Amino acid sequence: MMRQCWQAFAVATSLLAAPSFAADDPDTIIFAMMPGKCSMLNVAGHAFACRAVAFFQTEEGRANFTVALDDPNDDSHIITFSGDNGRRPEANLYELPIDRMMLKSKDRPKADGLPVPSVESTAGMCKQVGNFVTMEVSSVSCTATDRNGKKYELKYESDGEPMSVRRIKRVRTGSTAVSPFD
Repeated sequence: MMRQCWQAFAVATSLLAAPSFAADDPDTIIFAMMPGKCSMLNVAGHAFACRAVAFFQTEEGRANFTVALDDPNDDSHIITFSGDNGRRPEANLYELPIDRMMLKSKDRPKADGLPVPSVESTAGMCKQVGNFVTMEVSSVSCTATDRNGKKYELKYESDGEPMSVRRIKRVRTGSTAVSPFD
């Protein structure tokens, strides 16, 4: 099981480091791999299991909950709930308004050998219960709907194992973004 988690981590890391949707995307500054399970993962009407769930934030403050799908027909099937202007209404609650979904699959065009995501404008919300600073995130739930009415839903629960958190780069540009790490 631990070997599968590290394999999923390696896949997620390589895909997060890949070009996403613009050549001048900001760099990832924080990455957290969250061990646990998805009690629900629904992508445009199709149910999936998940292989891995991770959080990353860019130097400009865009935050992302990324899910590697357990899709027997596509080992590069990944979705990302992405948004700006996250907030912390309570010490153990982080809310992220979702304004886009990034969808990667084996059928997408490739850059440097990795799929470039399709980007769908959406409206939605992710809520994280727990705190990355204490390495205790108990759950993440996300819902988003695109302009065509397709729904994306995630319900993740921690298995209690320690999270893997990496601060990759410490850069602040413009106004300070709210992060679940602060």
